[in-house]
Amino acid sequence: MTKPKRITVDEILCHFSALEDPRDDINQKHPFESVLVIALMAVLAGAGGPTAIAKWAVLKKELLLQVLDLPKGIPAKDVYRRVLMALNPQAFQLCFASWLSSLREKSTTETETTQPILAVDGKTLRRSHNQKKSLGALHSVSVWASEFGLSLGQVACAEKSNEITAIPELLQLVDIKGAIITIDAMGTQKAIAKVIVEKEGDYVLALKGNQESLHQAVIDYIDEQSINGFEDIETRQHLTEETGHGRKEVRCYIQMPAPKNLPGFEWWKGLKTVAVVVSQCVRDGKEAIEKRYYISSLELGVKNFARAVRGHWGVENGCHWILDVLYREDESRIRAQNLRENFAWINRFTLSLLKQHPDKSSVAMKRRSCGWNDEFLMQVLTGKKP
Repeated sequence: MTKPKRITVDEILCHFSALEDPRDDINQKHPFESVLVIALMAVLAGAGGPTAIAKWAVLKKELLLQVLDLPKGIPAKDVYRRVLMALNPQAFQLCFASWLSSLREKSTTETETTQPILAVDGKTLRRSHNQKKSLGALHSVSVWASEFGLSLGQVACAEKSNEITAIPELLQLVDIKGAIITIDAMGTQKAIAKVIVEKEGDYVLALKGNQESLHQAVIDYIDEQSINGFEDIETRQHLTEETGHGRKEVRCYIQMPAPKNLPGFEWWKGLKTVAVVVSQCVRDGKEAIEKRYYISSLELGVKNFARAVRGHWGVENGCHWILDVLYREDESRIRAQNLRENFAWINRFTLSLLKQHPDKSSVAMKRRSCGWNDEFLMQVLTGKKP
């Protein structure tokens, strides 16, 4: 059997070279970069915490000694826990910047996507709270590149209501130039729209009760124009139909220029269009109709708008559902503040790596394959095609 080439791992190690080792000199028995790479490899193979990382590393001792600098042997559990607890989460993410940039560039070329959809969405790790230390469950907002299957950044916040302040911070971490940023109603804020436009991105923002006057004004305007079939204004419409799992869903996307008499129009930087998505779903003979309203900096182009809306909905199935079901993230009992945040990032990043591998198997099967086969694991970690 051909042994994995060490050069492939050296290519990975370089991404951590600028990251400062947070340990005291006395605790630097094992090379810092090697500890981090072992953690990534173990999570790819199914590990869900420091104990599992340590157990996997012992079982894979032969492989790890071949591809990593481990002069003192395989690290114990406390080493992984100590390192991931001491690391500053923002600094830890930043060290992945060049790695993510290369993955994004490769995906852009392969998918021929010129204006990617970057979905900003929040997620809570429900069992990560610690009442004894007055630590609430970890809630974080992250950026998910829908077409690429890449998690580009993450910022933790105290609770869901704090997404309003966390989102601008998150957008500063990610290159959004030329992208379409989609955010649910919680993030529909003038300051957030301003940040997006100033960073040369476009936005599609959902409307709900938190922007009550604007929301109602958009509803009234679209309803008024619909009375005569939108004959008085330039409008774009797009219809889609989906069937499966005992249901049929028809969606109608309607987009039009934003009227300048909308409440606070001048304060929404870059605002150009408003839109509604009407979903008609029939399941077991019962019909349900739902309407969702949006404001956007996009020019008229309803298929592009529809792509953005679908891309945002895709974050649930393409990212959050996998993290909960496959990674069992919602059941995680990791409670130390930095540790749980850094581990949440490792989960998202390894999910991105799994999605980049060209194998047509499911993410679940790819992850199992990482645990079963060292060669497959190295392919996923390094991005080398089989």
